Amino acid sequence: MASCGRSTMAAFASVAVYSCMALCLMSTAVAAQLRVGFYSYTCPTAETLIRQTFNDSVQHTDDIGADLLRMHFHDCFVRGCDGSVLIASANGNTAEKDAEINQTIEEEAFQVVDNAKAKLEAACPGVVSCADILAFIARDSIAHYGGGFYDVPAGRRDGRISIASDTSELPGSDLRLGQLTQNFARKGLTQADMITLSGAHTIGIAHCSAFASRLYNSSSSSGVDPTLDAAYAAQLKQQCPTAGSDTEVQMDPPSELGFDNSYYQGILRHRGLFTSDQTLVSTPAAAAQVNLFARNSAIFTRRFAAAMVRMGSIGVLTGSNGEIRTNCRVPN
Repeated sequence: MASCGRSTMAAFASVAVYSCMALCLMSTAVAAQLRVGFYSYTCPTAETLIRQTFNDSVQHTDDIGADLLRMHFHDCFVRGCDGSVLIASANGNTAEKDAEINQTIEEEAFQVVDNAKAKLEAACPGVVSCADILAFIARDSIAHYGGGFYDVPAGRRDGRISIASDTSELPGSDLRLGQLTQNFARKGLTQADMITLSGAHTIGIAHCSAFASRLYNSSSSSGVDPTLDAAYAAQLKQQCPTAGSDTEVQMDPPSELGFDNSYYQGILRHRGLFTSDQTLVSTPAAAAQVNLFARNSAIFTRRFAAAMVRMGSIGVLTGSNGEIRTNCRVPN
């Protein structure tokens, strides 16, 4: 069972520990209601239809899978894996989808989910949740780019609430190891899970604004973060000539569209793009895991799949809770 973290108030330590244990046990019990093959009888073609939709989309936009994987992560870390990231803003409410941190997710990625949902509603009306679509399509994205194919436990139901300010729960690219560890612990995930899931940065792009402070605002005399490889920093400065540049750059240049362990190899060469990447070697224990993944792609692939399943069970709605949205962008 994953640790839920520690109370910062010693006077309430015992109460906090027991409360945390209770929350973790409840979360484990709910997650246990998810199961592989959930739609075997109610919608046996569900996973096939979702995979076909993804395969069609990636033919037109080869990096769309990175956004779809990111959407699943952003969904699970805000209100749990309930499809809330897909809900559109309406009636004066700004939804998660339109929060600043989600502005860089291409609209086309949301359309892929819409297309999958339309196919599922035609085949099995009112059966497959939008939250499960995200979990399946994230897995298909990983497999497409060369990562491992793994079984996805399903049975999530969709939430009805989506508020942009809730995205403050998402970890930022400027966080240090301790902050990241605490952020993931609040979701019932360990530091090892966090380091593993960070490997998703082996695919996709980033905007200069997400790491400009490492190039132009460092306290060093050059203005460049001293933990950043000098040659790599010079390359990034060419792509991002000012702190205000909003150019897109590859997160893992050696394998932009390859889901592999080169992300960790880059960190060992001080080529982690974000502060949150390079910080993964700031303690011996964390660095040991980075080294392991950098040396052994098979171990990384296996552990990444397991971490995705754990992440996919955060705060899930099951049974009679939530709903099965007919349109992923609008609560019923």
